[in-house]
Amino acid sequence: MPTTVFDAAPGARDFLLPDVGEGLTEATILSWSVRPGDRVEVNQVIVEIETAKAAVELPSPYAGTVAALHAQQGDTVDVGRPIVTITADPEPGTSPEPEPADAALGGEAKLLVGYGARERPTTRRRRPAPVKVPRPVAGRTRVAAKPPVRKLAKELGIDLRAIRPTGPGDTVSRDDVRAAAAAVSEAPAPTAAAAVQALTPERETRVPVRGVRKHTAAAMVASAFTAPHVTEFVTVDVTETLGLRERVAARREFAGVRVTPLLFVARALLLALRRTPEANASWDEAAGEIVLKHYVNLGVAAATERGLIVPNIKDADRLSLRDLAGELAELTATARAGRTSPAAMSGGTVTITNVGVFGVDTGTPILNPGEAAILAFGAVRRMPWVVDTDGVERIEPRSVTQLALSFDHRLVDGQQGSQLLADTAATLTDPTLAML
Repeated sequence: MPTTVFDAAPGARDFLLPDVGEGLTEATILSWSVRPGDRVEVNQVIVEIETAKAAVELPSPYAGTVAALHAQQGDTVDVGRPIVTITADPEPGTSPEPEPADAALGGEAKLLVGYGARERPTTRRRRPAPVKVPRPVAGRTRVAAKPPVRKLAKELGIDLRAIRPTGPGDTVSRDDVRAAAAAVSEAPAPTAAAAVQALTPERETRVPVRGVRKHTAAAMVASAFTAPHVTEFVTVDVTETLGLRERVAARREFAGVRVTPLLFVARALLLALRRTPEANASWDEAAGEIVLKHYVNLGVAAATERGLIVPNIKDADRLSLRDLAGELAELTATARAGRTSPAAMSGGTVTITNVGVFGVDTGTPILNPGEAAILAFGAVRRMPWVVDTDGVERIEPRSVTQLALSFDHRLVDGQQGSQLLADTAATLTDPTLAML
C-alpha cells in the first residue's frame, strides 16, 4: 500500500499506522491515551489498536505536542495511513523541518521495537481535516476499558456501555465503575415492568465483525473447507497422571509455578509427536510439497474478551517440564490480560484446546490453518472404571477424561492419526512410559 505524504506545518510529523504483525493490512482503534494539546514523550503509549491477531499498544516515536487525531475510537484504519499528528520538539538552535514519510517509517520509527520498517512509494496530497474524537456515550457497542476494569464491572454487575468514561483517552476507569455501582445501590427498587424494560432495551443488537473475531471466522471457514478433517476419540484413565501432578507440584523447583493437568497433556503430545512427525507438518499447495517441521511450536487455544486466540510456545519440544509449565502460565496470563503479541500467534505447528475448563467432555476441534493436528482435552471426571491387576478385574472410581484429535487427512493417514492419539493416551494412563 503506498504511503501518503501530507503537506505539514513546520515541525508537524505524522505517525503512520505500522504493520505490527506479519502482513496485516488494517487495525481498529480501541482507545486513545492522548488528546489534541497533550504533551507526549518518546515511547509513551498513545493508542491501543486491535489487529486481526491481538490488541497492541503503540508508543509515540516523537516527543512533542499532539496536534490532531485522525481516527476515532472504533474506526478501522489501513496500515500506512496517518493516525496522529505530533508537533515535534525542534533540536536546540535549529528550525523544525517537516518529517518525510520514509523517515516516519524507517527513521525514528525504529524506536517502535519489533515493528518492521519497509520502503514504500510516496505520493503527495493535501492533509484531511483532523477528526475530533468525541466522548463515547451510554448505549455504545464498543467500550474502551482495561481488562482489570472489565473484571471489576463484571463482579459488580455493571454494564460498561451505560457508563460515561472519565479515564485517559475516554476509557472507563475503576472509579467510574465504582461510582456506577454506588448509584445503582442507592437507586429505588424498580417496578417489575421497569425491570423487564431495562433488561431488554432492544430486541436485537448488532456487533461489527472485526479484529480477532473477523480473523478467526475467516480462518476457521478456510480451514474447514480446505483441509479434509478427520477426528478420533479416546477415553483415558488419568489417575496416575494426576498423582504425578501432585508429586511434581510439591517439588522445590516447581515452587511458584502452577502445575496443571494441561501441562502433562501437552508433554504427552510432544512425546507422541516424536513417533508421528507427520502430524507436525504443513501442506504447501503452491510448491506441491509437505513441509515437515523439526521443531514444535505448541499452540494453546485461549478464550479472551476479544475472541479465541491461539498463541504458541516456541520450541516447546526442547523445554524441560519446569520450563514448559512456566511458559504455559505466562501464555495464559498474557492472553487473559489481552496483551498477546502478533508474533506469539504466528508460526504454530500443532495445537491443544482445553475444552475441559468449561465442563465439556469432548468435541471436534477445527484445525488451526496451516497445521496438521489439534488435540482437544476434555473435563476430568471421577467415574467407575474396570481395573485389571494381574488378570483380576475389579471396578473402582478413577479419574477419567476424553481426548479428541482432529488431523488433516492430506498429511496424516488413519494409522498415523490413531498412533498419535494412542501414544498420547498411553503416556497419560501410565506416565512411567515416558521413561522408555
